[in-house]
Amino acid sequence: MADAKVIPFDDDRSRSGGGSRPVRRRTGGGGGGRDDGSTAPVSALPGGRLPEPSPEAGADPQEPQRPQEAPEPPVGETGGGWDRRIAGGLAFLRRRVTGDYEVDEFGYDKELTDQVLMSALRPLADKYFRVEVKGIENIPSDGGALIVANHSGTLPLDGLMLQVAVHDNHPAERHLRLLAADLVFHLPVVNELARKAGHTLACAEDAQRLLELGEIVGVMPEGFKGIGKPFGDRYKLQRFGRGGFVSTALRAGAPIVPCSIVGAEEIYPMIGNAKTLARLLGFPYFPITPTFPWLGPLGAVPLPTKWTIQFGEPIPTDGYPPEAAEDPMLMFNLTDQVREQIQHTLYKLLVQRRSVFF
Repeated sequence: MADAKVIPFDDDRSRSGGGSRPVRRRTGGGGGGRDDGSTAPVSALPGGRLPEPSPEAGADPQEPQRPQEAPEPPVGETGGGWDRRIAGGLAFLRRRVTGDYEVDEFGYDKELTDQVLMSALRPLADKYFRVEVKGIENIPSDGGALIVANHSGTLPLDGLMLQVAVHDNHPAERHLRLLAADLVFHLPVVNELARKAGHTLACAEDAQRLLELGEIVGVMPEGFKGIGKPFGDRYKLQRFGRGGFVSTALRAGAPIVPCSIVGAEEIYPMIGNAKTLARLLGFPYFPITPTFPWLGPLGAVPLPTKWTIQFGEPIPTDGYPPEAAEDPMLMFNLTDQVREQIQHTLYKLLVQRRSVFF
């Protein structure tokens, strides 16, 4: 028996050839009769013969034509999308168990970040904080760049939301590699997750290495002074340190992209600081908010504020000579320029904001 002909799913040719109605053979004699159950007359050739359907190209004229079945609908239209998801999830688990996955020299696990960590953070950014992103076109499509942002919110959720904002809104889906404080890498579980998500120690060597590799690096120069400031000082930038991030950008020749985040200051309004308890626990501060620690674990739920993240115009650094990274006056001027641009944008966004929650 001849092999069955395979009809590709995208074949838009008529199954009966020529796009006309299929011709049925008559059950009785006569040249102009109607087939039983037919709905249209059939024209006969001279002598009472019926026209034979022409075989498709490539078919054997001596071989009887098999009835051709309609192609099955795409997998996604019959619920097969879940089959693919389950199969992908099982393949992902198999790779994790067997160790068949890659991490870079900093411990960054791209597959885990994309499929697990980003998926877990995305509902928080899209549905809970409803993050609005502006100026994403100011982040280059390729090559290294240093994003400098304000820091606030008592807990560092702003860094995580910034990471989601860059990845989900940039046309090239770029990944943000955040520079984190030493404390992050001393905490159990948090240490491993931070490394897997692409975070690295906030030191000049790691930052410069990432920039030279063409990565987008994020830094929040206020550090604990910004994230742990009282609620009364909200949206007032703290000191930016000694400008180490500017020196790093100059050495790598990477542009500096100022970033302003509005909405994070109000998620945990910090009305007090238990300094004695903070020293006992080894924390830089121990926050007291209207809900924490009075409501226990429930007090750790952030308020659903409305966020806006705006990326400003990049400040180029590739036009400076190599020795510029050692010029303290230049570093001071560039640091002040970045800080003033972020502060000005914060004030502008606050004026435009209708409400903390809407």
